[in-house]
Amino acid sequence: MKVGIFSSILSDLPLEQALDHIASLHCDCVEIGTGAYPGDAHCKPADLLADDGKLTEFVAAIRQSGLEISSLSCHGNPLHPDAALAREHHEVFRSTVRLASRIDVPVVTTFSGCPGDHPGAKYPNWVTCPWPNDFRTILQWQWEQIAIPYWTEQTKFAADHGVTKIALEAHPGFLVYNPETMLRLRDATSAVLGANLDPSHFFWQGIDPVKAVRKLSGAIHHVHAKDTFLYKVNADFDGYLDTKPYSDEKNRAWIFRTVGYGHGADFWTDFISTLRICGYDGVLSMEHEDSLMTPAEGLRKAVEFLQSIVLREPKGAVTWS
Repeated sequence: MKVGIFSSILSDLPLEQALDHIASLHCDCVEIGTGAYPGDAHCKPADLLADDGKLTEFVAAIRQSGLEISSLSCHGNPLHPDAALAREHHEVFRSTVRLASRIDVPVVTTFSGCPGDHPGAKYPNWVTCPWPNDFRTILQWQWEQIAIPYWTEQTKFAADHGVTKIALEAHPGFLVYNPETMLRLRDATSAVLGANLDPSHFFWQGIDPVKAVRKLSGAIHHVHAKDTFLYKVNADFDGYLDTKPYSDEKNRAWIFRTVGYGHGADFWTDFISTLRICGYDGVLSMEHEDSLMTPAEGLRKAVEFLQSIVLREPKGAVTWS
């Protein structure tokens, strides 16, 4: 396994400085945002594809840093009912796939997206209950008329370009938000779709991330290392569905934390070991969204924690049996 960092948290730095900072933390890999929600401060795919000189410089910067690119990430909502926004995120996805093909990056990471509730909608509608029956009608339309046709086409596009791993991050607010919905979309489209498994989004939904790894065995394309702390003192009153700003840490039911500050070594060693048991020996890419720490401190502490428990060597032989 390898340790990496999602560079979007360092968007205030030029690419070379961001890479130097990540390398200085003794990481192996970098995940680079290419647009949509993560932004494109370090990589503008359309520009690179249109200019061989810029592309050469980009590849040279990565090589000089000694890092590998674990994923090009364009987390967006290409199913958004706002046609202009959907088109923008769709075009970023397509450019990202083309760029991944050009520079041999194995994974493109994004969200499944979420449509509105009818063709004339203005905003996405994330359905979370089956009744009244209107919601089941919305879900059927979202999946059968929008999501499945879209991702059937996009996985074919990716495969045609030699990109065989599109990693969807299960995230509330989008159609794919848990293992069940991830596997539903994968089964309805193509095995090119797999999970960008981020345990932080499972904790507050009441999902055990280790059991999620087992359920997604064979369908995990990339992994985010991010933690969540659950504030039971607040959740006991109102539950874990919380729309208060992330900056209101004292009153929220949960907040994102640096790895090790939401759950300790017992969880993370089990999580890492189960990933290996289920066939994933790839990158653990840290996404820093801890509002109680600066990126510098949060990344440093997370790397130190992960480096002490990550499984570096190949699986051992069972010589005692």
